[in-house]
Amino acid sequence: MRLKLIACEMLSREMCAAIARSPQQVDFEFLPKALHDLGRGMQPRLQEVIDTVDPDRYDAILLGFALCGNGVDGLVSRGVPLVIPRAHDCIALLMGCRDRYREYFERNPGVYFRSTGWLERGGDLQQPGYTLEELTARFGEEAGRYVFEELNGYRTAYRQLTYIRTGLEPDGRFEQQARAEAERRGWRFDMVDGDLRLFEQLLAGEWDAHDFLVVPPGWRVRACYNEGILDKEPVA
Repeated sequence: MRLKLIACEMLSREMCAAIARSPQQVDFEFLPKALHDLGRGMQPRLQEVIDTVDPDRYDAILLGFALCGNGVDGLVSRGVPLVIPRAHDCIALLMGCRDRYREYFERNPGVYFRSTGWLERGGDLQQPGYTLEELTARFGEEAGRYVFEELNGYRTAYRQLTYIRTGLEPDGRFEQQARAEAERRGWRFDMVDGDLRLFEQLLAGEWDAHDFLVVPPGWRVRACYNEGILDKEPVA
């Protein structure tokens, strides 16, 4: 297959490593991290890029993004299928599993994540969290609203910095930066090993339904606020 990857630059090291090992032919384009600052404005910018892809040249378009604050909600697949990982944000991608991310997040309230990409390119870009709609869909109206308020309280009073080590680091400088930042802010420091399997499966064309949404031409992406995170629907 010939694949076109459109990805966030903060995942460039991980994506490039997966491209190098992919049995497929992959052309790639990295978009600036500033897309995250646009909120819902991220979707039309992504759609513009998707619409420039030649459908006669590629078998599929791969998105190196997650739900990202609903930034992929509403994207339309036109000439070729779109493939998107089922994850809330890039932290889940780096941890290799949305379930592992959720479990860690719930055990460590007030956690702020860092990775090589965040340290290289992210600056003080705010991390996405669970939306009110996602939490009320999962826990019910009253409990979901309570959890939402608690989580947003933690977002203004972080207590822990967790560095995700992927094995692609050239040396120890990024871990040292993360430790120094935690110390400077008076936060507890933790480090976890990442898992790059979602990157490798995405680039290899191994798109099982549990971890990836495949959107055929003539359909659009929809956030579904359940365990699947993303769904698709036909364009009216």
